[in-house]
Amino acid sequence: MKRLLLLLLTILLLSSCKKDDNNNQVNPPGGDTTSFSVPKTEDIVMYEVNLRALSTTGDIPGVTDRLDEIKKLGVNVIWLMPIHPIGEINSVNSPYSVQNYKAVNPEFGTLSDLQTLVKEAHKKNIAIILDWVANHTAWDNPWISNKDWYTQDGNGNIISPPGTNWADVADLNYSSQEMRLAMIDAMKYWITTADIDGFRCDAADMIPFDFWSQAIDSISGVKDSLILLAEGSRSDHFTAGFQMNYSWSFYDKLKAVWSGTQPAASLVLVHNQEYNAIPAGKHKLRFTTNHDESAWDATPMVIFNGEAGALAASVAAIYLGGVPLIYGSQEVGVEENVPFFSSDPINWSLHPEMLQSYKDIISFYNSSEALKKGSLKSYSTTSVLAFKKTSGSSEVLVILNSTDEAVNYDIPAELENTMWKGALDGTDVTLTDIIDLKAYEYMILKK
Repeated sequence: MKRLLLLLLTILLLSSCKKDDNNNQVNPPGGDTTSFSVPKTEDIVMYEVNLRALSTTGDIPGVTDRLDEIKKLGVNVIWLMPIHPIGEINSVNSPYSVQNYKAVNPEFGTLSDLQTLVKEAHKKNIAIILDWVANHTAWDNPWISNKDWYTQDGNGNIISPPGTNWADVADLNYSSQEMRLAMIDAMKYWITTADIDGFRCDAADMIPFDFWSQAIDSISGVKDSLILLAEGSRSDHFTAGFQMNYSWSFYDKLKAVWSGTQPAASLVLVHNQEYNAIPAGKHKLRFTTNHDESAWDATPMVIFNGEAGALAASVAAIYLGGVPLIYGSQEVGVEENVPFFSSDPINWSLHPEMLQSYKDIISFYNSSEALKKGSLKSYSTTSVLAFKKTSGSSEVLVILNSTDEAVNYDIPAELENTMWKGALDGTDVTLTDIIDLKAYEYMILKK
């Protein structure tokens, strides 16, 4: 009888041990993370991680090793660029060419490494979201054997996403209900197996609304609260259940203002236009760079004319409104392009004074209800972005020179002879009639 009971217990234990698509042991997430809760959308400060650049090891343990530094920056959400095995057919070594949705690329580590990262991040009250590539797969993804899961040309050949030059990937067909269910199942896998906290959904504008609605309805029951960011600008993303999408209009306007082709006041205009077009409680992701911009265009140090200009642009992007995004590399002023098809580790010793400025800027943002939730009033001009944000008795006034030359700013009558305190240095400031601002100088004042 005892032998029979022992045999039954052994069978039960073995049956509870799951394995992933690479036959790796899957252990449920462990550790004490009872104090962790996913931040509200309005409180998010997001940090994008390019695994190949963040550390010299270029892997998931390299992120775990930098959690303290990321935490010190004021971040509470980490977005990992795709962690999956990369396709080998027509390959350009892009992590956005997913060979297997339920596996971790050995270049980046193991499932256990990811589980450890999530557990350690949660201990520091940092959420982890995965980059989810739902529009296409690698040509050697096992799904390719289901031909009707993919878009085809008139001759029945599977094609790359129309209107792109992405030859390394095959376009998925969202008319296939089987494919949709497989995609949703793969998304659920990472929530249940690694305890991840949501997704940044790649090329979201290229995927039908009804799929996003179906997927979000399905995965929302797996975990109490998920962070859902759409890389796109369609208004129906919010109806489908996303909390955030991209603020491309603001980013484009920011570059135009810093290049001198648009007035600083136009930033407030585009901010209001974007927020008037989305439901209350939903948000736009604001940034001065991301992995695409820093890889294919230029880094903020180049686009925004050096350290002073890059910091001023970040103040505008973070403080005017929206959910701030920092791309790992910008906080130390990397000048050269940052690739993600290849490894090029960041030199974290660059520009320590710039890193401290980012910490100060984000620390005050995290502490300020006015910046995150306050009503907005603009005093901006052609050269100066000036605005006040008010929430109850809390007020913040930002006065920022968006040009590479010194300017004089006439204080508006209603602000004359008002007393403030420097938000970053604690100095007492009384506004009189005119302020002289150096190139890209900004003042952040509070009451």
